[in-house]
Amino acid sequence: MIEYTIVQCTFERHADAILEIFNEAILNSTALYDYKARTPQSMIGWFEAKRTGGFPVIGVEDSDGVLLGFGSYGSFRAWPAYKYTVEHSVYIHKDHRGKGLGRVVMRQIIDAAKRNNIHALMGGIDATNSGSIALHERLGFRHVGTLPEVGFKFGRWLDLAFYQLLLDTPAQPTEG
Repeated sequence: MIEYTIVQCTFERHADAILEIFNEAILNSTALYDYKARTPQSMIGWFEAKRTGGFPVIGVEDSDGVLLGFGSYGSFRAWPAYKYTVEHSVYIHKDHRGKGLGRVVMRQIIDAAKRNNIHALMGGIDATNSGSIALHERLGFRHVGTLPEVGFKFGRWLDLAFYQLLLDTPAQPTEG
């Protein structure tokens, strides 16, 4: 495995690299159910939503400071009773997949969720993404359902599989 450093991503330092990773995934995979590449302007709102929501953006950089991958989470659903549940995502640069970096980032995301008193991490994964499914299963996530044919991309229907990891946090959940 390569040498790496865990970093908290910032707009100023990482927006362009995150955009490149997003856009490669949008254009060449079903990891994102978007059709069109995102614009640099879109990253302003994306980072602002993470900041105002108190959601981490965790990256992994090589020894030269190049972003190799990142992960984050955000609201799962907008209603108050879901406040202890988040949906996460992890993306690794195409040249660095299969080197264990997804696991590194996911462990950081799980640790951040625990620190932030999250109870359930949800991952929505294209059902054909065997690499991501295997990663989640190795980290203790379990398959909790599949929504058949909810996406359409590259001329075919896509099934969305949900994987969940339940944490023992928060110690004292409250309503409201």
